[in-house]
Formats: sequence, structure tokens, C-alpha cells
Amino acid sequence: MVEPEAEPEVSPGHMRLMAVIIATALFMQNLDSTVIATALPAMARSFHAVPLHMSVALTSYLISLSVFIPASGWVADHFGARQVFRGAIIIFTVGSVLCGVASGLGWLVAARIVQGLGGAMMLPVGRLLLLRSISRRQMVAAMSWLTMPALVGPILGPPLGGFIVSYFSWRWVFDINVPIGIIGVAAVSMFIPDVREADRGGRLDLLGLVFSGLAMAFLMLGFETVGRKLLPVGWTAAAFAAGAGACLAYALHARRMEHPVLDFSLLAIPTFANSILAGSLFRIAVGALPFLLPLMLQLAFGYSPLQSGFVTFASAAGALLMKPAAQPLLERFGFRTVLIWNGVLAAAMMGVCASFQRDWPSLLLDAILFTGGFFRSLQFTAFNTIAYGDVPRPRMSAATTLYATAQQLTLTLGIVVGAFTLEVSARLQGHETAMKSDYAIAFIIVSAVAMLAAPLCARLPRNAGEALSGHRAATEAKA
Repeated sequence: MVEPEAEPEVSPGHMRLMAVIIATALFMQNLDSTVIATALPAMARSFHAVPLHMSVALTSYLISLSVFIPASGWVADHFGARQVFRGAIIIFTVGSVLCGVASGLGWLVAARIVQGLGGAMMLPVGRLLLLRSISRRQMVAAMSWLTMPALVGPILGPPLGGFIVSYFSWRWVFDINVPIGIIGVAAVSMFIPDVREADRGGRLDLLGLVFSGLAMAFLMLGFETVGRKLLPVGWTAAAFAAGAGACLAYALHARRMEHPVLDFSLLAIPTFANSILAGSLFRIAVGALPFLLPLMLQLAFGYSPLQSGFVTFASAAGALLMKPAAQPLLERFGFRTVLIWNGVLAAAMMGVCASFQRDWPSLLLDAILFTGGFFRSLQFTAFNTIAYGDVPRPRMSAATTLYATAQQLTLTLGIVVGAFTLEVSARLQGHETAMKSDYAIAFIIVSAVAMLAAPLCARLPRNAGEALSGHRAATEAKA
């Protein structure tokens, strides 16, 4: 159990304002990552580059993000979470400007690395800033807003990118971040308190950062290229081998460090460990959806990018509707029950996508995706909240760093699972390109992966997270 700690006093209105400000900054980052994918062919024509080579614009950002995330907790502890978060928005915005004026692929890659540095600090430090500013009882409501970027960004990104490229210039894909960044910096300065915890002490574990950075970079490179013919198979295998070696080196090194950059001793906290392990399975499945669904609608059903965007937007609408429902549902049923049964429903709704047919009316597809978006958003809120419910406040920075690292790996792995399943199914069925049946198999596979999280959640105690949800108080009031 958590020892009683001093809880910050924040009004509900101010808590919501802080959550929206931080969520908007994270939404900018998440939207950017998906919008650019649609713009790559136009960028290749502008740079007179081979379209296949443009994938480096995606991987350079992801690798930069992965390398710098492990340092975020230490940086926030030493320089202050608000200052670091505000600086991260500035760096990300400057990187966006540099991307928008890029004259060649090399320039673009360098600018994307700058963006990755800002993005690496925005995700974990933004969450840390919110957690340090609110009481545990307010975590459910606050975290429900922070699920928005992960769910809405990938859904809005492709149609927005297609619209911008079709009617304006690919450079506007990056320029739209500038006004959001300026408003974000001003809002953080005006409305986010500078709440500090005691410094963890010690110097930055540079050697650990090198090992963890190499591990993340090589594993991300392997995940991004496996089965996608972006690199020779031998290079992809070498990336995985190098990543595994760096992981082993980090594990041996971290055992000797008092303050490692990734503190795996946090996994001794049952609720945090469950959110890492079970949550990773769920995130792998969810990470595959923004990849599989638009491809199926456009390539197998013949939808235009704009038509596909309007259909997939239903998931975002369902996710947004969940926000006011999260607290009452968790208070009524408790975290354990919600994580088990809502997780089963969310996984089942992913599987329903396998039954989609070309001649189904759009309203039916919208209704299914809307319902699935609601369940997935609630599941994310529950995982992201209970993860920190039993973490002592002095260890919050280490917890947000480790959690963000796991998120980055598993969401990327979701794309890998989706792409690999499509590739294998098409080959086994003798299809030159993926057909409707191949997408159906992929949706069933990712649904099964998400379903595996339920037995892990069943291992949680019945009173898990009661201080966050108020579930025990609600039960006693009815007794």
C-alpha cells in the first residue's frame, strides 16, 4: 500500500484546464507523426528522391524519440518539469519550421531528429507535470483527457494530410504546428504551476543512456523495417541483434546503478507492472488499427482518402464521448472489473472489423467504430491512471520515463504486427497484394493479442486503485 503523502489541492476546473493544455501539446506531436505519412509521395517529388527512401523521414523521428525518452525523467528532475515541457514544445515547433523549409532529404532528416528531441520530452514530462499538480483522486478525470492524443491523432492524421497535400503544399503539414506551439507555450506559462519534487539526486547515467538509446534505436529500426522490404533482411536481423545486445548491456549496467535512466525496480509495484505488461499487449493491438483500417478502406474497398477519413473519424468521436463516463464507470465497477471486461469488449470490437464488407452502409461502419473507440479510450484511461496509483510521488519521474518508453515500443510494434500479418496472409493465399480476406485475418490476430491482456488484469486485487476511483467508498455507501 502507498504511504500517506501530501496531496496538491487543485480545483476541478483548473485540473481540467491543465489536462487540456498538456493534451493539446501531445495531440500536436501525435498528429504530426501520422499526417506526414500521407505527404511522403509529394515530398519525394519535391526533393527528386525515390519515394521508398522517404521512409527515413519517419524512422529518423522515431529513433530520435526513442533515444531521448530515457533521459526525460532526469532532465525534468534537474531543470523542473514545467520548464522542460515548455522547452520541449519550443524545440518541437522549431523542428517543425525547419522541416517546412527543408530543401532536401538530408535537411529534412536532421529537422526530424530535432522534432524527435522535443517529442521525447513532451510525452513523459507532460504526463509527469500533470501528475505532480493534481491529487490521486483527480487522476482518472485528468488521464481521460491524456488518452485523446493516442486515439484521435492517428485517426485524423491521414485525411488531414491528404487534404493539405491535395489543396495546398506538403510544407503546410509542418506549418500547422507553429500556431499550436506558440499557443501551447503561452498557455503553459500562464496556467501550469511550477510544481517540483525533491531531486532524485546523482548525475545523469550517461553510460546507461547510451546503452538504452542504442537498444531503443536498433529495436525501433528493426521493428520499422521487418517484413516491409525497406532494408535487406540481413540488416534488419543485425538491427535486432544489436538491440538485444544493447539491452543485455544495459541490464548488467543498471544493476550497479542507484539511479538508472530506466528503473525496472518499479515493476515490483503490482499495478504499475500490470499497466506495463497487460497495457503493452493492448497497445500493440491498438497501434495496428490506424495502419490496417485506412488501408483496407482505400485499397480493398476503393474508398478515397477523404471518405476513409470520415469513416475512421467515428472512432475518435467515440473516444471523446468516453471522457465524462470514465470516472462514474470506474467508481461503479472498480479498475479490475473495468480492465477485464471492458478490455474484452474493446478487443472484440477490433475483431468485428474483420467482418466489414464493401457494400455495408457507412453508418453501420461508423456505429461499430464509434463503439470500439469508446471502449478503447476507457481502457487506455484505466491503464494510464492505475499505472501511477501506487507509485510514490518522488518516483513519478522514473515511472513516467519507463512507461513512455514501453508505450513507444509497443505502439510501433503494433504497426509491425499488422504489416507482418498482412504480408504472411497474402503470401499463404497466393495474393500479389493484400485482399479483404488478408485484412480480416490481420484484424482477428490483433484482436487476439488485445484479448491476452484480460487474464493478466484478472491477477489484480479487487481493491486495486480504490484511492483513485472511489470504488470502495461507493460500495460501502450502498451497504
